[in-house]
Amino acid sequence: MRNVLVTGGSRGIGLAIARRLAASGDYNVIAVARRESEDLGRAIRGTGADRLHFRALDLDRTEEISTFVKELRGAFGEIYGLVNNAGIGTEGLLATMRNSEIEALIRLNVLSPIVLTKYVVRHMMASGAGRIVNISSIIASTGYNGLSVYAASKAAAAGFTRSLAREVGKLGITVNAIAPGFVDTELTRSLDDDGRRRIAGRSALRRLPEAEDIASMVEYLLGEGGRNITGTVLTVDAGNTA
Repeated sequence: MRNVLVTGGSRGIGLAIARRLAASGDYNVIAVARRESEDLGRAIRGTGADRLHFRALDLDRTEEISTFVKELRGAFGEIYGLVNNAGIGTEGLLATMRNSEIEALIRLNVLSPIVLTKYVVRHMMASGAGRIVNISSIIASTGYNGLSVYAASKAAAAGFTRSLAREVGKLGITVNAIAPGFVDTELTRSLDDDGRRRIAGRSALRRLPEAEDIASMVEYLLGEGGRNITGTVLTVDAGNTA
């Protein structure tokens, strides 16, 4: 089985990705997060500890990433896939956001995945194969009031995807991004019914995409069907941007 690293794998979209890949039987999935959630623990017990694993890492601590990747290689062998999903979505008008909040968001959403990718892609380059999937957002292209810094970080993911695809394509590595819309997760479940209806009503399909839809797209990109797809940003938003 091929090893796939999924950051932010303890909840939401990351957990859905980790579950789906592990359940496919084709991948050995390492879910990375600051701590193991109850939901991830249940998923590991349900799927089997031989196919779904948890490893703790605070991605804010970028100085520890090199050693972390080296330890993963020692424990699991070659890393075939990397899904950069971890991130935060701090809201706030730019004029009133604290500098510390801006720096924390940019660090986790931009700097950390770039540094992690640097150390993982080195090994992919040596083995001549690999798949990288970055999780962006439709907010990167549509904009949203109160999410200007978040939008900037997700636009960075898209630009990073396209350029890295050019750098490593000749070595057999694909690099793509997925831009979800407002996904049906615990974040949108916190909205009242009217708020959810308004968001769904803006979409062509009149519904919210689910975390499983993002996971399905990741599985496709990692599989044989995605072998000639690289440098793209694929939108999964139930037609919100149609």
